[in-house]
Parts: sequence; C-alpha cells; structure tokens
Amino acid sequence: MKLLLDTPIWIWALLEPERLSPEVRRALQSENSEIWLSPISVWEALILAEKGRISVKGDLHAWITQMLEATPRREAPVTHEIAVMSRSLSLEHEDPADRFLAATAHVLELTLVTADERLIRSGDFAVLRN
Repeated sequence: MKLLLDTPIWIWALLEPERLSPEVRRALQSENSEIWLSPISVWEALILAEKGRISVKGDLHAWITQMLEATPRREAPVTHEIAVMSRSLSLEHEDPADRFLAATAHVLELTLVTADERLIRSGDFAVLRN
C-alpha cells in the first residue's frame, strides 16, 4: 500500500506514536507499505512550529532535518497537475496544505493517512483513517 502521511500523522508517528490507531501503526510498520511524504508537510510543520502550535526544542531547521532523517519515505512531488487538482477537489475547507495533500493523494493514487474528518469525508481519494 502506498501511504501519503498527513502532516499530523507524520509528526505523531515520530514524536507521539501513542496517538496513532493500531491500524495506522500496523500499516506504517508493514513491509508491504510504501511511505510517502510531501514537501507541503515539511512546509506546514515549519509554519506550525513558527506559530507555536507544535513545540520544537532547539534550532527549527535542525529539527526538520532530524524529522526527515527519521522518516523512511519517498518524496511526493508538487506538480502542476497537483496544483490544478488542489482547486478541483470537493473539500469542506480551504486549508492550502490539506488541499495540496489531498490533490497529491488523488493524482498519484496514494492513500492519505489522516485523522482529519474533513479530509476523510471528501471521497475524492483513498484514505486510511487514524
């Protein structure tokens, strides 16, 4: 299974794995799973840290580097097709990070791992609910 991690799932997997459901933990640890991460999640994590919505000790860029090194993953590209699709999906909100992640899942045929009910309800892409 090709799994695209929503930003909170990525952070929880590394820093608060107890927040992940047993099903998500199994999927992330499965030899049959391919983990994907979008640069949009890195961008969103930086913004959340800058706003104080997530706590980072020490240098922010060093923290992101450590997070990326600890994540076995494929990098999901941000393409023109994904940018266009981000505006075409039927999502309940306008959050740009969520729109790009949803469009990435849709275009690349990945399963988005998320706890966000608004993304889960979309139906425009495959979802693994946390």
